Amino acid sequence: MSILDTIRKRRSVRTFDGVPLKQEDAQKIIEFAEKVEDPYDIPISWKILDAKKYGLSSPVIVGTDCYIAGKMHRVPHAEEAFGYAFEKIVLFAEGLGVGTTWIAGTMNRDAFEKAMDLSEEEVMPCVSPLGYPASRMSLRENLMRKGIKADTRNEFEELFFDGSFGKPLSRDAAGKLADVLEAVRFAPSAVNMQPWRAVLSGNSVHFYEKHSRGYDDGRWDTQKIDMGIALCHFEVAAMELGIPVSFTISDPGLATAKDIEYIASFEILE
Repeated sequence: MSILDTIRKRRSVRTFDGVPLKQEDAQKIIEFAEKVEDPYDIPISWKILDAKKYGLSSPVIVGTDCYIAGKMHRVPHAEEAFGYAFEKIVLFAEGLGVGTTWIAGTMNRDAFEKAMDLSEEEVMPCVSPLGYPASRMSLRENLMRKGIKADTRNEFEELFFDGSFGKPLSRDAAGKLADVLEAVRFAPSAVNMQPWRAVLSGNSVHFYEKHSRGYDDGRWDTQKIDMGIALCHFEVAAMELGIPVSFTISDPGLATAKDIEYIASFEILE
């Protein structure tokens, strides 16, 4: 399956069929995770955890006792780096038929952090269950998905702009980048807030975060993890479509609203 098909097909899975994760799938996932690089070059340590062994739990997860978690030092751009790297793992797992969902708050965090042997200088931003999706979602999962409108996304023109934030970008005007940006549009995010905005300007695509209240406590911005996911989707989609891009952090100085923050850019190399 192509990466674009994987992005479109994947959904968050919270109800699993109770079949333990196959050893060969666990091995493939952890080996892939250990090789994942992020554009910020920030090291992340990954571990697959047995819930029964470590006393781990999440009230929204049913039917699996397997989780994957990552830890890293709290440094500039840690959130974006984690989002980028974890999403690559999530997409790889999807390709194996293994279900996942991003969990940041609905878990017994102390137990997870103890299982990860977290130091005072480290953070464990998110975890995900690993398992095989059940044939039917639980009532709780159905209600959660309806509550956050999980199966909908903002319109293309609401997220992407042509030269400046005052001019929405159409799919036609996006040209060869239309499918790449569509992959960004389908990215998952906390409570489906979709905080990414992007401006196509010349040969560059500039990414911005549209801040929402309650996601940044001054020490950690959860929506920057979402931005890392969006950056991942852009790069892997461009790669699959044969569009060479180069990651850079170079604020173009575009006029923005107060709740809009520049994050990073990709330069189109052809």
